[in-house]
Amino acid sequence: MLVSAKEMLDKARAGKYAVGQFNINNLEWTKAILLTAQELNSPVILGVSEGAGKYMTGFETVAAMVAAMDKSLGITVPVALHLDHGSFEGCYKCIKAGFTSIMFDGSHFPIDENIAKTTELVSAAHHLGLSIEAEVGAIGGEEDGVVGKGECADPKECKQIADLGVDFLAAGIGNIHGVYPANWEGLSFETLAAVNKEVGEMPLVLHGGTGIPDDQITKAISLGVAKINVNTECQLVFAEATRGYIEAGKDKQGKGFDPRKLLAPGFEAIKAKVKEKMELFGSVGKA
Repeated sequence: MLVSAKEMLDKARAGKYAVGQFNINNLEWTKAILLTAQELNSPVILGVSEGAGKYMTGFETVAAMVAAMDKSLGITVPVALHLDHGSFEGCYKCIKAGFTSIMFDGSHFPIDENIAKTTELVSAAHHLGLSIEAEVGAIGGEEDGVVGKGECADPKECKQIADLGVDFLAAGIGNIHGVYPANWEGLSFETLAAVNKEVGEMPLVLHGGTGIPDDQITKAISLGVAKINVNTECQLVFAEATRGYIEAGKDKQGKGFDPRKLLAPGFEAIKAKVKEKMELFGSVGKA
């Protein structure tokens, strides 16, 4: 059931759990995540970066695939189709394509420009019933060519953006995209607590969910995080399962080279990883 992410995240914030955003890259990813959400009776957010959208031939293709799959699989749990780290132009493309939620990442702009662009997009999204996420502070690492140093957000700037009417807010708290380095210092809970105090009951978003220790995830949820993004971990387990299948020579047995068989181990690995994360986040049974 395709919906905006607002209601599911407001419920998560009030209920002290988080909804997972799992990024999709193709049909296997999407099917695995939707089926797992349905089996666990969990709300879910399908994240699409601009790079992944381009890879899948465009946002219209992605929206059509998700809508058709949602219907054909008989999905009844709440599902949001969400643009991840969107540009100003990308947000409008996704609004037009039929996404139910967008993220405008204006964190690399001066705060006044971030405010101006976010204000316009809040109006455009809410006019059509879409939810919108904004960002303050940088998420470390690299995603789709955008490199962030991981600067912690200014809580006062977070309040300025929150007051524009966004539905949920990503604040940099030392989190990064990709695999965390051995010398990573951990999340800045001091920053998170200060941001939470400034924005009140607004759901907060934790990007870079791959590799954050479980105890830090739990603490972040207790401090207002209601949406946690996972991408790299699904990519890693998919690659590992596919490698194991090929190294075992199963692709040379019978019709093991058939892509439906070749990709099946990776598909199951994604399902297992999503299940693990939904249980950790506390969203199981919350649809």
